[in-house]
Amino acid sequence: MKNNKIRMVLVLLAACPLLAACQSSGNDSASDAQDSSAGKGQVYIFNYGDYIDPDVLKQFEEETGIEVVYDTYDTNEEMYPIIESGSVRYDVVCPSDYMVERMIQNELLEEIDYDKVPNAEYISDTCREFADSFDPGNRYSIPYNWGTVGILYNSRMLPEGTITGWKDLWKSEYSDEIMMQDSLRDIYMVALKILGYSANTESESEIAEATQLLIEQKPLVYKYATDAIRDFMINESAMLGVIYSGEVLYCQEENEDLQYVVPEEGTNVWFDNWVIPKNCRNKENAEAFIDFMCRPEIGLKTFEYLHYSTPNDGTLAMMSEADKADPSVNPDKKILERCEVYHDLGDDVNRMYNRYWKAFKSE
Repeated sequence: MKNNKIRMVLVLLAACPLLAACQSSGNDSASDAQDSSAGKGQVYIFNYGDYIDPDVLKQFEEETGIEVVYDTYDTNEEMYPIIESGSVRYDVVCPSDYMVERMIQNELLEEIDYDKVPNAEYISDTCREFADSFDPGNRYSIPYNWGTVGILYNSRMLPEGTITGWKDLWKSEYSDEIMMQDSLRDIYMVALKILGYSANTESESEIAEATQLLIEQKPLVYKYATDAIRDFMINESAMLGVIYSGEVLYCQEENEDLQYVVPEEGTNVWFDNWVIPKNCRNKENAEAFIDFMCRPEIGLKTFEYLHYSTPNDGTLAMMSEADKADPSVNPDKKILERCEVYHDLGDDVNRMYNRYWKAFKSE
């Protein structure tokens, strides 16, 4: 999901001159490169900004001789129309779960030839089962990173065990100390879970009830934000905030008093996934790249760079015992039983959510 990337895109560009040459604020770089070459020996990748270790890309090029042409986007919604229109032909893209589902429904993806991606065998059964809910049979996607949404709190201000669920974010004693995500799906998920509803509900009455609950919470909230939540928590400007699990290790490196909890009411478990667009130019190179990314040692480099949970059992075996025991990195089955994946709700339901979201924002 990953609209929460820790390092600056400049790091990526400085570390890999090829990417600096290919990167642009739009999508001209890959388009121009495609027009000027037959496409052989290259792989065109479209990914979130700063969502891969540049040394990993360099290693892939050195080992395979395949040149990486790399563009970035900020959100799934920015990426989708580019792939749908076919205006730029990418070989590998990294959409989130619900967007994979939408792309499958609209026949935008190639099936993956698993004979060409043997390292996919390292993907855990747990991740395969979750992925099956948005990609039945795991035919079109292979997980890259995953994680949960939970609460980060300061254990020096709030003793360990004080915060157990989303309901704690509605307690008046924490007024002006609460950080909430400024994101429609994430903020509605919190309210819906408190009410005992699915994060994927299509019921207008349930959405209306969740909206009212969020409006009632407004006077208690210090700030609505996304990436900035980690900085507010590190600097102790707030006691607790809703955050992606992949941010936790970075936050704890900066402030050892910060602790993470997956709320007892349940939460979202998200997946970002490698896919191959139907109009790709280099399917074999795409599969070679995905296979490379599924190697356990490459998964470990990815984890050390991003701190997001790995779907790779081989990588997990290489990690420290402390990381394996950390619920923000490796949530156990009890936690995951309380989690659900976001699904694509369709245009009509999305419009309904947006209508209530605007009403909430205007209060």
